[in-house]
Amino acid sequence: MTRLLVLAALALGVFVIVQPAPTSRVEALPFASTIQLPNGWLPEGVATGDGATLYSGSRRNGAIYKADLESGQGSIIVTSQAGRMAVGMKFDTRTKYLYVAGGSFGAAYVIDTQTGLTAQTYQFVRSGPSFVNDVIVTSTAAYFTDSMRPLLYRVALGANGQPAGAFTELPLSGDYVHRTGFNLNGIVATPAGDRLIVVQTGTGLLFNVNAATGVATSIDLVGYSVSAGDGLWLDGLTLFVVRNNLNLIAEIEMSPDYSRGLLVREIRDSRFDIPTTVAAFGNALYAVNARFTSGNAADLTYNVVRVER
Repeated sequence: MTRLLVLAALALGVFVIVQPAPTSRVEALPFASTIQLPNGWLPEGVATGDGATLYSGSRRNGAIYKADLESGQGSIIVTSQAGRMAVGMKFDTRTKYLYVAGGSFGAAYVIDTQTGLTAQTYQFVRSGPSFVNDVIVTSTAAYFTDSMRPLLYRVALGANGQPAGAFTELPLSGDYVHRTGFNLNGIVATPAGDRLIVVQTGTGLLFNVNAATGVATSIDLVGYSVSAGDGLWLDGLTLFVVRNNLNLIAEIEMSPDYSRGLLVREIRDSRFDIPTTVAAFGNALYAVNARFTSGNAADLTYNVVRVER
């Protein structure tokens, strides 16, 4: 009923913010409610792959962990790499490739999940500040955000999903204003792939970006802010925004043209410990806990938690 009211409000242009009580519901077995990652992992990105599989990357050394969503068990499929970091990531079912943002190294990596080998490396930035933060894969391209630069990196993909060549830069214009500090973070694409939605962490703003021109238009959230916005997940017209330091995931119902959105609820869970990115499988979301305030000791524990959506 809540979602029907929100959709009606969007259609009529009448905005009534519906804020039910925060939820904390965990899916029942047979799927694991918590997936343990290796100690000292320093995770930030998470992605679901073929079947009931999940991937998580390490900020410490670029390693990649693969887990089974039913048993919660897993193993490292990409070992530590000198001079690498793994942040946001997305899986492409066509090639079984995992696209990985390389953080402060200004790079991105394409991992063949069937072999654990690196199929392609893109060095976006060779000098100056950079933090390649997140990625979305469409039918024609992979787009990466950089939290330190007012642009997206575009890697063209062929008809079979294979990376087609060198990357290009897509500068942002329109309503987007680059600020001091952390800027672009999570990114998703509309079903047609012609529009991208990005979050600007420091300002709490969402932007609808033309994937061809880079022109960005502010999304009207009717007074709601997604400050501390990190990873995004889009399912049709439902957008999930991870708000890391606030330990919550905002569920927002978007208008058909993705120009406006209304808060449906804020998902909270006692197991959240600075979640950063989220992926979906079935009727559940999987949020990875980065634990930014807990230090980076080699024996510190990390996990991914499952919550109902």
